[in-house]
Amino acid sequence: MKIPFINKRKYSYLLSLILIVASVSFLALWGLKPGIDFVGGSLLEVGFNQVPLNSEVIQDIFSQNDLGQVNIQPSDENKVIMRFRNVTEKEHQIILNSLVENFKYQDDSENVGEVISQLRFESVGPVIGQELRDKAMVAIILTLIFIIIFIAYAFRKVSYPIASWKYGLAALIALAHDIIILCGIFAVLGQFLGYEVNILFITALLTTLGYSVNDTIVVFDRTRENLFKHKDKNFSEVVNESLNQTLIRSINTSFTTLLVLFAIFLFGGETIKEFVLALIIGTIAGTYSSIFLASPLLVDWHRFSLKRNE
Repeated sequence: MKIPFINKRKYSYLLSLILIVASVSFLALWGLKPGIDFVGGSLLEVGFNQVPLNSEVIQDIFSQNDLGQVNIQPSDENKVIMRFRNVTEKEHQIILNSLVENFKYQDDSENVGEVISQLRFESVGPVIGQELRDKAMVAIILTLIFIIIFIAYAFRKVSYPIASWKYGLAALIALAHDIIILCGIFAVLGQFLGYEVNILFITALLTTLGYSVNDTIVVFDRTRENLFKHKDKNFSEVVNESLNQTLIRSINTSFTTLLVLFAIFLFGGETIKEFVLALIIGTIAGTYSSIFLASPLLVDWHRFSLKRNE
């Protein structure tokens, strides 16, 4: 039984339009919440060993030492992530020693490693943050350009019934669809759950681009083969048959990938949770767009060209 992807494409267009409009609205309303990779600052994650976490004590430590404001985010049990302005190594040690001094009354030990344990410390200056932001944008733009060039070259021998560069442009529209939806969801997560975008998020975006275009090219490649095999069929029939032939492959690949990602999300720890969630969203969006968006766009483009010629 063949699924009529092309005949039902209006429904997939409608769903994509709703998701894109919602995502753009969320981005315009709240925007993405930049992490210290892009705005500069320090991040300190500590674990409290056998002593209860007290956020008010941590706030007092920063106030008493003139260290500015601190954003406190509990992670796992008896662990906390603190985000604050960029500090020197001396100020970093002051924070650690102050934590020990303020929490040692609940523990007989004077040792930092026994009262609290430093799990992670990152410090990024604002100049480096701006440089990383600029490089991230350049990396995304160059990736998109090279994807279009590669697809146009790979399909250069398939100039009928549509030009080879249109395959690249259809893939680019599908990629833009995936990226906008991913960013829109993270705008919501940033507003309500405090999720920040950092270098790992950019890595997730680039990974999504690679995964999505790979799935799209598989469908396009089968379309290219079927165009030579079934010259008696019209273009929409060839595309629909190609989608049905590659459907199981796309579902199986995405399903096994998601199994691994969900396992990492559940058991991989707090530090990579946001990164893995971005990969999960990107994988789902990429699989959807390669099946329900990229190829149907080729069919509509072809029909538009025929009507224009007539």
